[in-house]
Amino acid sequence: MSGPARVTHASTRAAVLDLIRAAGMISRVGLVNASGLTGGTISTVVRGLIDEGLVAETGHAESTGGKRRVLLQLDHFARYAVGVHLDDARITYVLTNLGGAVVARISRAGAASEEPAAVVARMAREVGALIDSVGVERGRILGLGLVSARPWQFGADLGRATGLPVVLDNDATAAAIGEHWSGGVGATSTFAALYMGSDLGAGVVLGGTTHRGPGGHAGGIGHFCLDVDGPPCPCGGRGCLEVLAGPAAVVARAREDRALTRAAGLPGGRTRPATPVATDFAAISRAARQGNARALALLERSARHVAAAARTLVHALDLEVLVLTGPSFAIAGSIYLPVLREELDRAFASRGARPVAVRLSPSAASAPAIGAAAIVLQSELVPRHQGLRLPDDLAADEPPVFQRA
Repeated sequence: MSGPARVTHASTRAAVLDLIRAAGMISRVGLVNASGLTGGTISTVVRGLIDEGLVAETGHAESTGGKRRVLLQLDHFARYAVGVHLDDARITYVLTNLGGAVVARISRAGAASEEPAAVVARMAREVGALIDSVGVERGRILGLGLVSARPWQFGADLGRATGLPVVLDNDATAAAIGEHWSGGVGATSTFAALYMGSDLGAGVVLGGTTHRGPGGHAGGIGHFCLDVDGPPCPCGGRGCLEVLAGPAAVVARAREDRALTRAAGLPGGRTRPATPVATDFAAISRAARQGNARALALLERSARHVAAAARTLVHALDLEVLVLTGPSFAIAGSIYLPVLREELDRAFASRGARPVAVRLSPSAASAPAIGAAAIVLQSELVPRHQGLRLPDDLAADEPPVFQRA
């Protein structure tokens, strides 16, 4: 088969497979109607998917007067994907089936103080343990998705250590994909996942398509300017959300308060803490939830800044839903959520616009890892080229593998 023909076949195969996944159960005629492909093409592709064990015939549709149509269904346990979220505080691993459901999950200490080679070796062992915990054959693993603020540092080495194909992305974008695949946003096709782990970011899905931007940096809400005369930011600007109200800023202010430092169990003084930012932020959040007024005031101040930046993001992109996700929102989301809701409700009510729904993700801690696995699944399930019509909430672009120095 020639090169262009192979590309066309792969794209068609992926489109049909994704339609079957999204529908749950669908007939060959249903696939023809949904895809715009000919009956002959659908029959050929479906036959190949059945031969590969990816799709199974599963009963018949109700009769409409003629021959009952055979229904097709994805075999969710035919293939699997691994997702890894690498953070200074925690490394989260998930194994998902072909439908995106999590079948195994583990979380281990982060890698803030380890050498890269040691981190890769440990991650390879832990990936192996994850797969072995459910007895899945390695040949049924499609690949491994690795996400973090800087995934390119480990991608090639981790691929060699695990023997699995590795795809890379940033954690905020992966969190948005994870929310989409895990059903956290329903059928919504235009939304953002506001991500908070060790820092702040946002993953954006517009019209069902993940929006990364040309350099993969779309959704950089942490560098929205909130004060032109504010403190300098490592990005070169001033008064960015990150330096005013991000997790590191919250921790720095907490350490300046001796009473709060003691209450939250933080390292004292102004010296840099030995523990990761996300770990200290979690300690402050626990103190706030336990009724410490100083901790609560500090987080509510941060929340007001985050809400102001979120308002700009929502207005600029005309979002339907904003989901709070990521490890730090997993523990502090109950404090941030009402502040963001109040800010956005007031902003939209003042101009009579459609309100935006603001939600706290039920899987906030593991959404980036779920998204990492989903990126691997997308490479198998989602069309690589334009030309096939898909419902808006199914369409998605092929994830890039970032290569950076």
